[in-house]
Amino acid sequence: MRKLLALPILAAIVWSGWWVVAQQGITRGIDTWLQAREGEGWQAEAEVATRGFPLTLETRLTDLALADPDTGLAWNAPVFSFTAAAYAPTRVTATWPETQTIASPFERIEIRSQTMQGFLGLVPGPNLALDDSDITLEHLTFASTAGWTAALASGSLVTRRLDEDPLAHDIRFATRDLEPAAPLLRIIDPTGLLPQVIAEMTLEARVAFDAPWDRRAIEDRRPQITRLELEGASARWGDMALDAAGSLTVDPKGTPEGRITIRATNWRDMVAVARASGSLPEGIADTLERGLEILAGLTGNPRTIDAPLSFQNGFVSLGPIPLGRAPAFVIR
Repeated sequence: MRKLLALPILAAIVWSGWWVVAQQGITRGIDTWLQAREGEGWQAEAEVATRGFPLTLETRLTDLALADPDTGLAWNAPVFSFTAAAYAPTRVTATWPETQTIASPFERIEIRSQTMQGFLGLVPGPNLALDDSDITLEHLTFASTAGWTAALASGSLVTRRLDEDPLAHDIRFATRDLEPAAPLLRIIDPTGLLPQVIAEMTLEARVAFDAPWDRRAIEDRRPQITRLELEGASARWGDMALDAAGSLTVDPKGTPEGRITIRATNWRDMVAVARASGSLPEGIADTLERGLEILAGLTGNPRTIDAPLSFQNGFVSLGPIPLGRAPAFVIR
């Protein structure tokens, strides 16, 4: 009988010891990381505490302040927490505060949210590479010291690292009712042709990087895209719709090479917006519109264009129409 009673007591002692070791390991690990960043010239401050005995490990970082001197980016949050079951400490639920700020050398942005929470699956080990994630956003607002505001009704981001290629991730992203900043709207649409809210945007892609998304992505450099397989992307803004699919390779300088097939519905409205914003000079806009009329005629629907967006030698063209230099795919 004593032996039977001793077993649960021994199990409780072992479990308690494991929880204490895990709790101390998390707290010390974060403190060590913050001290290492300070040694590199960062601002890296937070009060760290881990609780939740006996079943969970709940870590709270209070008065969190991070600032990278190389990029000039800074993040401040009154509290940031992540929770994991004690038996699976690398399967984490992260919760952001209702109010936080991101700053750059040019502006400071206050972010308010009803919900900003995500599940993160990390690969066990010292670098904690991202394995999968599922992040939910609800009722976000952005207010900048530069004088603009923006809002998002809802959004979601789901990622999964590929077993066959650990540097590649399947990514699913969606937003609903995105209200861009007023200064951006005035640049894009100075004559008010478009509604103030972008109804929806979606993205499904497989993206390969030159390094894993782990702790070194924060400490050293952001991983850069090497390959993009766009399964589908779409945007709906007023009566305009844009859909795209295709694949690109990206060199170390961020120059893309490849082809994305696009379908543009109500493309004349897109040209009118570009013409009104000044992003297309009048003469070029006329030439582009005539070329697009020919492309639309090939589809049998004058409102819709189906054409390849080709990236080659640092330039981009839509079908036979050259559009200029290709944008650089660089993550700062």
